Amino acid sequence: MGKVREPIKKNSIAKKNKIIADGFKLICNKGYHNVSCVDIAKYCGVSTGIIYQYFKDKRDIFIEGVKLHSDKIMFPLLNLENKKITKDNIKIIIKDIILKSIKQNTMTKNAHQELMSMSCLDNEVLKIFSTKESEMTEKLVDILKHNGFSEIKLKEKVHLIINLIDDLCYEAVYHKHENINYDVLIDETVKLIIDILKENYEKNNR
Repeated sequence: MGKVREPIKKNSIAKKNKIIADGFKLICNKGYHNVSCVDIAKYCGVSTGIIYQYFKDKRDIFIEGVKLHSDKIMFPLLNLENKKITKDNIKIIIKDIILKSIKQNTMTKNAHQELMSMSCLDNEVLKIFSTKESEMTEKLVDILKHNGFSEIKLKEKVHLIINLIDDLCYEAVYHKHENINYDVLIDETVKLIIDILKENYEKNNR
């Protein structure tokens, strides 16, 4: 096996990125332990030798895929930067975030399951998620502060809200309990989030 190299030419960079994207997709669909570098090479339409030119092993490909796709899979883009958030529209905005997050988790269900599983087994994957979660927390805190929300325990509250939405998505997409009305569950989660943020938006949005 030759030494792993970083591509310089434009077409080589494109080839490496394609291997990351396609290889990550294959791993997420079939499961990390059910895929080999030979499988990835075949799926990507390249030789196994090409795989080993750019990557040490399949874990290398998986880690690069996590870095590229974790935002989309775990933390869907919320598009709140240009929205004015007030006590009058916060309910609509929160519910929209929840519904979009459930939809995104449904679309990337296999990938999400594989990533959650690997985050329990691989410290580097866990670190990526932890870092992304912190970045998302800081992003939402800045957006809320920009909209006049006070800073009273805001970072901790936002962190809790992110995890509430993530848990709700997991329940709605993966568990699907027959005795649970998910429309009611979503509405109650919205109420809970509004209550968590109440003192922050009422202080400056009276």
